[in-house]
Amino acid sequence: MSDEERRNKKKKGGSGADDWLTTYADMVTLLLTFFVILMNPDNPIDSQRIELIMQAFQGLGPLNGGNTLSEGILAELGNDVAAMPSVSRGNRLNEARKKAISEFQPEIRSRFVKIKEDERGLVISLAGDILFKRASAEVDLEQSRSALQKLARFLEQGEIARRTIRIEGHTDASPTDPEGPWPTNWELSSARSAATLHYLVDYGAREERFQIAGFADTAKIKEPEITEEDRSENRRVDVVILKEGHE
Repeated sequence: MSDEERRNKKKKGGSGADDWLTTYADMVTLLLTFFVILMNPDNPIDSQRIELIMQAFQGLGPLNGGNTLSEGILAELGNDVAAMPSVSRGNRLNEARKKAISEFQPEIRSRFVKIKEDERGLVISLAGDILFKRASAEVDLEQSRSALQKLARFLEQGEIARRTIRIEGHTDASPTDPEGPWPTNWELSSARSAATLHYLVDYGAREERFQIAGFADTAKIKEPEITEEDRSENRRVDVVILKEGHE
């Protein structure tokens, strides 16, 4: 093989390596962006941005780089994720989630409040061990008054003020005292839902918008319950701002 042939072969090999590195660099950049968004505790995860990131992955191939966030497949079509019908219907609750995370920052840091979205709607979870006295449906106002007042005001703002709200009580699997006021966890979880409703109404929320339910220990977050921390996670009251079609 002549020197000229070797040089030509080397050039071809170098070109292939450059194509591979471009695709690899695009993939690593997208993965890094994805995990930075997931791991940043100060910023809520924006479902629209996540969908844009996933759309950007569709350009990856053996010789082609991925699309960027600003020029992905949707942008090339003159659209973005926010224009998709299924996302547009959830935009208003998505904005409500961001606002709730902002307003309840002190309670989130103290682990009294957790906020998420699921198939039911926007879920604001209140820690049962802070909201109620031990093994009781009596609200501990010393610890929870300001949070309940803030929640009542939040539920009467903007788009949320037109939504149906369901209060769901949850317990751990520990049995109640059958000789006490709540023979089973069904009665206890229902009583906690009703007590939460009464205080939200007292603090300004409109009673006709609410539903209440008691789930006992049938909808655990931690399963199986092994530690006291697991049981504490399961003892909660979920205030669910229902999506359309879930009322």
